[in-house]
Amino acid sequence: MLYAQGRLRKMWTKVDDILAERYYHTSYDTNYVIRPGGALTLKLKANQTGQSIHARRTADGIETKASLRTNYKTTISVGAAYRGLSVSYSINPAKLGGSYKDDELNFNYYGSRLSLDASYLRASSMSGKIERDGSTSRIEHGDATMKVLNVAGFYSFNHRHFSFSAAFNQSYVQRRSAGSWLAGVSYQGGTIRTTGKLKLRNPEIPEVVIKAAHLGMGGGYGYNLVLGRRWLFHLSVLPTFVVYNRNRLTIDEDSRNAGPMRFNMLFNERAAVNYNISSRWFLGATIVMSNSLFDDRTVVFNQNKWFARTFVGLRLL
Repeated sequence: MLYAQGRLRKMWTKVDDILAERYYHTSYDTNYVIRPGGALTLKLKANQTGQSIHARRTADGIETKASLRTNYKTTISVGAAYRGLSVSYSINPAKLGGSYKDDELNFNYYGSRLSLDASYLRASSMSGKIERDGSTSRIEHGDATMKVLNVAGFYSFNHRHFSFSAAFNQSYVQRRSAGSWLAGVSYQGGTIRTTGKLKLRNPEIPEVVIKAAHLGMGGGYGYNLVLGRRWLFHLSVLPTFVVYNRNRLTIDEDSRNAGPMRFNMLFNERAAVNYNISSRWFLGATIVMSNSLFDDRTVVFNQNKWFARTFVGLRLL
């Protein structure tokens, strides 16, 4: 028994040494960015997301407008990270109670050079209104469905001194203020369609299908402001110019595609504030947003997506 325990202890020590070497090996300039003290980090997080869609089509002198938004999604999650390896578990109180039926997946990766924000939403909680030729029809839950994918990838040029991780997942600590120019690619795409439930409730309302796909390329800037030893403020903006679009608004099987591109853009904005209560305890809040600005004489499509988080954390060992 003691022999087996000794072997396990030696094996764990060897694995821990490998993890520690990997964890503390960094490409950052340690005068600006370092690993935090403590090998184990525990976090309690509260998250909320929301999304809205606005579309307009003008055909044969008739203007049709749709303004829709999903229910807000609120989750509570607990997480643990040990030397760069992390695991977390989230619960959605509204979904447990049966009042939230949408499915959403969010993925965030912040490396020293390359970072990625991605989200996929499949929702039936759309609500809002459709206006056509002077008349307005309400859209209630279950009247429309939506599937939307948002992706933003970006490269930090000043990756020796500037860390997204310090602001958004606290796996590093920004010691001095620094900023970086960013280059990135953005994509927004998805489908929204009215359902048979809406047609049964209001036979006069048209069947509407909105399909959109935007690919943008561009650049921006991010900055981490360090105040004293406790405060970190982050702000970054990454505007991208649409180089490919495929927008279509169909009303009762009458489809109209967007015309030639004009001044069309996708925006990705991020903000964060971190406060170190002590060498072990910290708290903060972050928000990540993506927006589209697409304007065409025939079809107009705008999408707004945001993901907000508040957290409190404890570093151990």
